[in-house]
Amino acid sequence: MPVDISMTILSVILMGGNYLFPADIVHEILGLALFLLWAVHISLNQIWYGAIFKGKYNPYRVMQTFTNCGILICTIFLMISGIILSNHIFTFLNIQGGLGFARIAHLLASHWYYLFMSLHIGLHVGMISNNINQPQPTARKIILRILLVLACAYGLYAFIARGVWKYLILRQQFFFFDLERGYILFALDYISIIILFATISHLVATRLKKNR
Repeated sequence: MPVDISMTILSVILMGGNYLFPADIVHEILGLALFLLWAVHISLNQIWYGAIFKGKYNPYRVMQTFTNCGILICTIFLMISGIILSNHIFTFLNIQGGLGFARIAHLLASHWYYLFMSLHIGLHVGMISNNINQPQPTARKIILRILLVLACAYGLYAFIARGVWKYLILRQQFFFFDLERGYILFALDYISIIILFATISHLVATRLKKNR
């Protein structure tokens, strides 16, 4: 849990690019930290990765495997492109060329990574869902569900208004950060996007589990 929470927080911060910190070396350090956390995450879940080609696949397992492998592929592309674009940490590698490819790959992989990460979170929010569904005052349950619906609605608005869908299909090849709105609103937008796709993922996964 601490690893997952740390990775989510770092991901939200890194989605702001270099706009949050004046020095781009901070972005590189945080990116490297996220990669190291991924190494820890994979080592903690090595049994799951080792069982990918074992056993039978039902719709839920297909969804889970597709989501997890999608994150892993995006992570690899992020690290490779990040190393090529590095102006500080990896300059000792003296990589020449490939900057155009790396810039596009980093933009594309970062947003697909964010989408897959949100879907991944939705597969593991059972505890939160169970807490909401446990016997409790009806008013509290209604309030929680209303807040969730509002967060998802705003997440859909942010997904469109922030142009995230454009990055996913390369309709926009340069990252845009609205300096007038500031980073706090930017973070709230991207957090609401996580809530939106995590909720969708959770609802689909719950339905698949019931049907299997």
